Amino acid sequence: MVVRELGGPEVLTVTDGPQPQPGPGQVLVDVAGAGVNFPDGLIVAGTYQTKPELPFVPGCEVAGTVAALGDGVTGPPVGTRVVGFCGIGGYATQVLVDARMVHPLPDGVDLVEASTIPVVYGTSYHGLVDRARLAAGETLLVLGASGGVGLTAVQIGKALGATVIAAASSEDKRELCLTHGADHAIGYDDLTATVRALTGDAGADVVYDPVGGDAATAALRALAWAGRFLTVGYAAGTIPQVKLNRLLLTEGAVLGVLWGAWARRDPAANAANMTTVLEWIAAGRLRPHVSEVFPLEEAARALGTVLNRGARGKIALRTSTGKE
Repeated sequence: MVVRELGGPEVLTVTDGPQPQPGPGQVLVDVAGAGVNFPDGLIVAGTYQTKPELPFVPGCEVAGTVAALGDGVTGPPVGTRVVGFCGIGGYATQVLVDARMVHPLPDGVDLVEASTIPVVYGTSYHGLVDRARLAAGETLLVLGASGGVGLTAVQIGKALGATVIAAASSEDKRELCLTHGADHAIGYDDLTATVRALTGDAGADVVYDPVGGDAATAALRALAWAGRFLTVGYAAGTIPQVKLNRLLLTEGAVLGVLWGAWARRDPAANAANMTTVLEWIAAGRLRPHVSEVFPLEEAARALGTVLNRGARGKIALRTSTGKE
């Protein structure tokens, strides 16, 4: 699915191309499924920090089987079921992936479902464990909790032993959060007061925010003493302004979470994180939630659903390989 001009999802067009050949350090993957993410739409529109040259194929995460190895790559062997973070090129039947970003998939995990794992689980695990050091017994507030990245933060927070407060905009979204382990599910009206009431006025030890906007400002006011505020994204379209005196008064901290860049800087640490995530998924401690699967040829419709906030959890694309 190729982008020849920047714009909305409708600019994606079906195109046949030559088979990619893996270079040094690369793995060629036969794609069974590709995850659809909000930043994909920003890249297609040209409004994301990553700006590939035209024409390009969007899609940053895939799952499938190893088709070929480039020079210097010792594994995973050809035929291995894998999940991978490709950064670009995922909306295709084949894609080249940095070998350091390819991870063998445990048995029993569906390939199309697995294609939605790297970005959201990688981001949430890195944010909650590496950045916030979320500990058992602490309280975690998740904004946008029914979305792809938010729902994984709910699950990982519970797996780490935290009390999880999930904020979502509708009753059905809040119910989804509760089914995935949230202890409390709340709306955005009077968010600060609600969080303080649920925590005995202590506030949230960690806030996980992929939303931004007014919700972020309200959540910052609900931060506990020595709390950590994770800024993950700005789905609301507005980047909030932080008043530093708010952090001074609580000895709080705002921490950025940019998983993709971190994973490329420290692929060994990311691989260890992904091993843990995949083990937890195989053991049933984490449950990927894929609300819809579209054929690859309908990538524009799938991406439009994500951009219009129609996703509950994640949306995936399925290739002909994924149907087998």
